[in-house]
Amino acid sequence: MPKMVFIERDGNRKEVDAPVGLSVLEIAHRNDVDIEGACEGSLACSTCHVILEADWYTKLEDASEDEEDMLDLAFGLTETSRLGCQIIMNDDLDGLTVKLPAETRNMLFE
Repeated sequence: MPKMVFIERDGNRKEVDAPVGLSVLEIAHRNDVDIEGACEGSLACSTCHVILEADWYTKLEDASEDEEDMLDLAFGLTETSRLGCQIIMNDDLDGLTVKLPAETRNMLFE
């Protein structure tokens, strides 16, 4: 089974099993990683914002226009930011490492 690594806000590295077909958000929730996902993956918020290293970022399909719109609302946006709900695990992503941003903004409950 593929693995992935979450770099949590405190810098802790958490390696977890990453079943093919699940999103990074779903994998985080299954492994008690502190990532909100307020809209439950419906592309209505940016609370599952993650930051990837450039090498991993280039392996992903381009973000949709809807994802780009939601990313515009994220704190700490970088050139390699993506929404965890939109990254679907596959065998090519074995070893994927994502960093959680220092903060998130929940527009659904402001």
